[in-house]
Amino acid sequence: MNKEERSLKRILEENNLTEAEYGEIVKTLNREPNDVELGLYSAMWSEHCSYKSSKPLLTIFPTQAEWVLFGPGENAGAIDIGEGLALVMKIESHNHPSAVEPFHGAATGIGGVVRDILAMGARPVALLGSLRFGSLDDPHVKYLVKEVTEGLAFYGNNIEVPVIAGETYFLESYQGNPLVNAMCVGLVKKDGIVVAVAKGTDSIVLLVGAKTGRDGVGSASFASRELAEVEKEIAHPPIPQGDPHLEKKIIEACLEIADKGLILGMQDLGAAGLVSSTCEMASKGNCGIELDLSLVPRRDKNITPREIMLSETQERMLLIAKKDNKEEIGKVFDKWGIEYSVVGKVTSDGLLRLKEGGKIVAEVPAKSLAGGVPIRHYQGSSPAKLKEIQEIDLEEISQPPDYNQALLKLLSSSNVGSKKWIYENFRKISATGTEVILFPGDDAGILKIEGSKKAIAFTVDGNGRYCYLDPFIGGEIAVAEAARNLSSKGARPLAITDNLNFGNPENKEIYWQLEESVKGISKAAQILGIPVISGNVSLNNESNKEAIYPTPIIGMAGIIEDFTKIATMSFKNDGDLIVLIGENREELGGSEYLKVFYDMEKGLPPQIDLYLEKSVQATCREGITSGILSSAHDCSEGGLIVTLAESCIAGGKGINVNKKANIRNDALLFGESQSCIVVSLPKQNLDSLKNIARKYQATLEILGQVEGDSLRFGNLIDVKVEQLKQVWESNFNNA
Repeated sequence: MNKEERSLKRILEENNLTEAEYGEIVKTLNREPNDVELGLYSAMWSEHCSYKSSKPLLTIFPTQAEWVLFGPGENAGAIDIGEGLALVMKIESHNHPSAVEPFHGAATGIGGVVRDILAMGARPVALLGSLRFGSLDDPHVKYLVKEVTEGLAFYGNNIEVPVIAGETYFLESYQGNPLVNAMCVGLVKKDGIVVAVAKGTDSIVLLVGAKTGRDGVGSASFASRELAEVEKEIAHPPIPQGDPHLEKKIIEACLEIADKGLILGMQDLGAAGLVSSTCEMASKGNCGIELDLSLVPRRDKNITPREIMLSETQERMLLIAKKDNKEEIGKVFDKWGIEYSVVGKVTSDGLLRLKEGGKIVAEVPAKSLAGGVPIRHYQGSSPAKLKEIQEIDLEEISQPPDYNQALLKLLSSSNVGSKKWIYENFRKISATGTEVILFPGDDAGILKIEGSKKAIAFTVDGNGRYCYLDPFIGGEIAVAEAARNLSSKGARPLAITDNLNFGNPENKEIYWQLEESVKGISKAAQILGIPVISGNVSLNNESNKEAIYPTPIIGMAGIIEDFTKIATMSFKNDGDLIVLIGENREELGGSEYLKVFYDMEKGLPPQIDLYLEKSVQATCREGITSGILSSAHDCSEGGLIVTLAESCIAGGKGINVNKKANIRNDALLFGESQSCIVVSLPKQNLDSLKNIARKYQATLEILGQVEGDSLRFGNLIDVKVEQLKQVWESNFNNA
């Protein structure tokens, strides 16, 4: 290798570029790029920013519906919810930063996704979290959980946006690479939505918020690589730290400015910082942007142009405005005590031009940065061991000798047990213009909209174990489970925001998992009529060459027309009938039961009929909105018996169930069959429910009734509800 080849190799390694990508840059510029320009391409053409491996797959998502205002491509998706209002939603990952700096990684994950919502001109009103960690028996995992949840609470509480729902799972697969996915929801007047576009030649470019430092320089590239032990400890960029008090002021100031119609476009500075926000806005507007970097407020006077452009200092926004509005915009920021600077202007030449002290330090086509990366077309293949892990012989699995003890053991497990010890960190607050009427602990969180009878419901769901065993079915179930959570509260599902967490797509087996999951999500979204309006892809989630389980997370929003017509999971009235909508089958593959009792993650996951799912959910929703149901709770991890136990615990009520089936007892109790919702209702309402079920061709089965202070299930289980509660909360007591 000669000197020139060694030099190129070093350039490629330092900038995380391939030789082909470097060649494309040279072709685009018609010259060799300088160091600053290399930095711009390094960030924007990273997997984290460009989606160069996943973009071909994402086109199959259904994204359109009559209520969709903005689908994928903006900072967040937006849907029309009536009465002149739009709901805006987005989910994002902060996995690698949270692995190395869990408190600040999680906190800034919240800050970033909140600014995505703000960039649409919407007020953030709700947060949700989807978290994955390794075994809770590991002291380091306990440390990660504590720091991550405290980081989420620190930021959410101080910007006064409530965490209203979420999920947390513990599996060895995430031991070296935890997942921290944060979702935010906002509300905005439909005619007040702001888009991230630069327009109007000579319009001014304003940088607002914190002074720029070296925080997170190179983070986009870092997030596009596998985690190794040495990187966790040493070789990673400085993880940005968040200031939620400043973010709160920026939210209020930017909303005031947007409401006054003073801006042409707005964008947050997240991954890849200033280069991402400028080139994307210019590209969308078919124009250029010229920046004078000497005008950028900075914490360190020695920071270089490359570092200024790649910095991921938090709490910053970029605004495009007419020159004539500068003074009025300044008055608003002055009122809120927020620093702002005019750092550039919009041009007509399509270039991102960077100057410092009158000297041009970089000049590249904005569109080539924002969308010019060579797309990678991979071929996937199913894992060689897939058939082996899907095979399971139930005849070789002995059933528990004592089902009382079996239930108690499952309730105390880390994935089934109460997560109160996590969500108690979050303050029970309501954001301006809303009132939270269902906080974490039920199937979904619910907000009432001020001055309206409407409410909106949200949830996040995903099961990595199912996707490991069959990524197509796992993708279908993730969508169906999220929709079932909303339907069991009485909400009509309207939109999806997805976060695709996978390993290295260069691995054929990983790419196959990604492809199959996307196909499964797409099929379920299509059949259930729920478009995908935004999302995030997080690849290279690996540690020491071991990939996480494929983990697509589905965030979902639904509408409730009358907030007085909702159902909670708790059994409420003695004498109420308990009815199963749907039917459970002999399906134990991929269940929490097999993992807890036999340390086994094998078998086929539960099968799903999406048309049956649709009918079950429609039956439940109409039962709730017609006012005939006392409670509703969907069946998921732990199976039917855990669903019943959770409803008993929530309501402090006992039940007497007499259900027999021609399947194994452990499958009857702990099998995780899909398309099942447990409801309770007064006996006199049963005929009405039967009529609704007949209308949608759904199956009903009377299980028993609410009575006493024990959970009794035939001759298999008889346990006091108080004991169930104590065991269910034992993780909280021992964590």
